Amino acid sequence: MIAIGIESTAHTFGVGAVDEKGNVLANETDSYKTESGGMLLDQVAKHHEAVVDGMIEKVLEIVGTENIGIVAYSAGPGLTPALFVGFKKAKELAARLGKPLVGINHCAAHLSIGEITTGTKNPVFLYVSGVNTQVISYEGGKFRILGETLDVGLGNALDKFGRDIGLGFPAGAKIEEMARRGKYIVLPYTVKGMDVSFSGILTKIQNLYKKGASPEDLCFSFQETAFAMMAEVAERAMAHVDKQELLLVGGVAANKKFCEMLQIMCEERGAKFFKCPMQYCGDQGAMIAWEGLIRFKEKRFITEINPYWRVDEV
Repeated sequence: MIAIGIESTAHTFGVGAVDEKGNVLANETDSYKTESGGMLLDQVAKHHEAVVDGMIEKVLEIVGTENIGIVAYSAGPGLTPALFVGFKKAKELAARLGKPLVGINHCAAHLSIGEITTGTKNPVFLYVSGVNTQVISYEGGKFRILGETLDVGLGNALDKFGRDIGLGFPAGAKIEEMARRGKYIVLPYTVKGMDVSFSGILTKIQNLYKKGASPEDLCFSFQETAFAMMAEVAERAMAHVDKQELLLVGGVAANKKFCEMLQIMCEERGAKFFKCPMQYCGDQGAMIAWEGLIRFKEKRFITEINPYWRVDEV
């Protein structure tokens, strides 16, 4: 059986296909970008509406229709206008093919695609994307959030500062490049138990930038401070649940410096560090298809959207 997966939680629209063994058969993505400023919700929805039909037909051309068993879609969490575009098209496609419609949790999809592509057995998950920054463990038959951001997600904080200094959206890769030329400036380091906070760092670097601080120094310092905070809570989580594998998933996993710091932390405690392969770190349809297969077999899915659906509610 093949699952078609449609992803539309934020700025990326994706359509993918996966078989029951986890083999990715197709994975098409197209992302809304800007040269300046951030996401405008109506423009994101218009972008998705403009690309969806062509992407679905391309994937169907690749895999055919005879072996498709389900149509999965990201039901949440996410931006309501973006989610609705994917939901509407998934519903239409399921009706057209006469197949079940399977709404799944976007965050859980990041975790499950990370597991199947890395071969991890029972890791602590470090899920760091735009809006999401969480430390997660699978305990007692469900995902448990051990720690998370108390305010803004790390990816969104990076993008916000990127917009402030004219880097456009998304800004993570450009910030990483600028950071290579920077020097350290002391910034607020806010870890509260297992939780983190980035709003203080963001306010500090915005004020320093207005006062003439080097953008390169601020990018370097932001990364060093925020990534150290995440390494600290990840290590504490591993000790708390007594696990020896750490799996990094989500778009911020593309940052090489972040991965290097986590690798060092794991080596020092005799643990193993895994990172979801780059092509599956960001939002894409293959992860939705794979999670759809899992939840369809378990009969644990929805057929609507839920913009505030937390992973510990799955």
